[in-house]
Amino acid sequence: MAGIDFNSEKPIFQQLSEGLEDAILVGAFPEEAQIPSITEFSVQYKINPATALKGVNLLVEENVIYKKRGLGMFVAEGAVEKLRKKRRESFCGRFVCSMVQEAKRLGISEEELSQMVKKSYKEQSGSEPGKEG
Repeated sequence: MAGIDFNSEKPIFQQLSEGLEDAILVGAFPEEAQIPSITEFSVQYKINPATALKGVNLLVEENVIYKKRGLGMFVAEGAVEKLRKKRRESFCGRFVCSMVQEAKRLGISEEELSQMVKKSYKEQSGSEPGKEG
């Protein structure tokens, strides 16, 4: 998992939650695998345990992580597909739409933009759909 950026405008608990999502998506924490404890997160990232709990609880509320009493927290079955669906739904707004707006401002045609995307996609080491690059 990536570190916490204490200078970011994004809340720390949200950074932790998104970092955990990323780790689940790339297989660092497979479905049904245990994740680190709240204490481990707070020590690793030097954050308050309540902040770590708040970040993890975002994923508990989304049924991506579940608690086993006395054992810890685990990645839920189907978590990867849930996270992919969630992120796909926001992908256009967060990335594609703003990229198209900037391309239009720069006078880049749809065809030129398409070629740029194709070239960049091929240059990434994991250019297969669904693979992290």
